[in-house]
Amino acid sequence: MGFEPQIREIVQKRDMPSCREGRMTLMFSATFPKEIQKLAQAFMRSYIWIGVGRVGGAVDTVEQTFMVTSNRGKPEVLTQVLNTNPTDSTLIFVAMKRTAAWLEGHLTRLGYNAAAIHGDMEQREREQSLSTFKSGKSTFLVATDVAARGLDIPKVSHVINYDLPQNIDSYVHRIGRTGRIGNHGWATSFYATGPEEFKEMIGPAGFGIL
Repeated sequence: MGFEPQIREIVQKRDMPSCREGRMTLMFSATFPKEIQKLAQAFMRSYIWIGVGRVGGAVDTVEQTFMVTSNRGKPEVLTQVLNTNPTDSTLIFVAMKRTAAWLEGHLTRLGYNAAAIHGDMEQREREQSLSTFKSGKSTFLVATDVAARGLDIPKVSHVINYDLPQNIDSYVHRIGRTGRIGNHGWATSFYATGPEEFKEMIGPAGFGIL
């Protein structure tokens, strides 16, 4: 789960004070799945959980749009969406590394200032892509969940789920990249699955999908 190995390494260091020695530990997360609950139980003594807003749901500052398309039709629909707001700083999530690499090349060939970040890239290449996106030299960043995990990417106007995530927690984390600190953001999701499968995935967040 995410950064669990790194968290365990930090907490289990020999020079880390124990709870009995007065250590105070605070954990923050947009969602609170069972994996996080177990982690809290392992490292905290009689922990207190405080929920702010609707836990596991999207913030009100993110306007969400869902578009039905086929897998083959996604590239064309994507360019239509990008052309609507061509100057918006846009983070595009995909499911696989090869999709990220292909989509970056596809957008670049069409004249978009696009960059990518995925697991097949060297660390230097990832940092360069991230730098160009943060500076505004690249307006569009194509990313996989793993590569984008834990990165601080401010001022993202639009999040596009080119491929839907596997679960609602990932969905909430993805679209939480925009609409931060009271700013308004947009999230657009493409889906090619049947309506019932889509409702099953997105329903727990409390979104009204018809």
